[in-house]
Amino acid sequence: MKKVFVVLAFICFEWIVAQPNTLFFKPETKIDEPIWTQTNRAGVDINEVAFINWNAGGTNSISALFALSSILKYEFRQFLWDNSFTARYGINGQQDQVLRKTDDVFELRSNLGFRKNKFTNWFYSARFSFKSQFSNGYNYPNTSNPISKFMAPGYLFIGGGAEYGKNIEKLSTYFSPLTLKATFVLDERLSNAGSFGVMPAEYDSEGNLIKDGERVRKELGMLLTSAYETTLFENISIKNFVSFYTDYINDFGNVDVDWEVVFDFKVNSYVKATLGSHLKYDNDVKMQVEVDNAETEEIEFVEEGAGVQWKQMLGVGVVVDF
Repeated sequence: MKKVFVVLAFICFEWIVAQPNTLFFKPETKIDEPIWTQTNRAGVDINEVAFINWNAGGTNSISALFALSSILKYEFRQFLWDNSFTARYGINGQQDQVLRKTDDVFELRSNLGFRKNKFTNWFYSARFSFKSQFSNGYNYPNTSNPISKFMAPGYLFIGGGAEYGKNIEKLSTYFSPLTLKATFVLDERLSNAGSFGVMPAEYDSEGNLIKDGERVRKELGMLLTSAYETTLFENISIKNFVSFYTDYINDFGNVDVDWEVVFDFKVNSYVKATLGSHLKYDNDVKMQVEVDNAETEEIEFVEEGAGVQWKQMLGVGVVVDF
């Protein structure tokens, strides 16, 4: 009996020695480390139409859209820092016409969020965004006087507020009661004309310049945004982004709207199709209409009130992640 007891005691001792971390020592805790993740994507969409002896008529054309996006994310404990860069440039060439621009976007976004613990879906957030374009824009077929340029306009948003997102990378709603919006018009001719809501230049009765036009327009207001991304079917996904902004000082209640919806149709790892819609309304951006001047017999552009801007996109192309 004593031998049996000794054997059992020896076996228990061996088992205890083999597992010291669970009995005599505290389990090792996982050390929190910052996590950096980066995603880059480049793509090109090309559409072409050619006619030879086509009895229904038509115009030869070719268009291309180049796109580049980069997303850099930082996570550490309850902090989340999300940065993104987007660049798009589209051109279209038609028979007997000059090359025309179809898309032009240069955009930077940064979002810093903090939550009290990992169980809550509410974040304290601070946001920054900047948007402009690469090259001149025209009211085609007139290419002598640009109606927009790089930093004319340029839009800057800086603000803070609260953001709700159960899965913040796929669905989030952000509200900022205090957001600064700055509109830059750094081109002298456009700023003197009062384009994009800046104060125009002042002239005397003889047409002499008294005061230059405003180069920067500042607004302080309220911003509400919502972003949603989901997979509808196996190879079809949708992205939706909408923002509403109203200025406290200049015209409270007059809401600027920016709403973009994009459908992605995935053919395989490299080929995809895109169908998109982009709707905008900004009371500071006035529409320009062509008018024939009876005296000079030339076409002039007359500024009218603000209107809804809408752009539709459809393309098939190649994308590469790196």
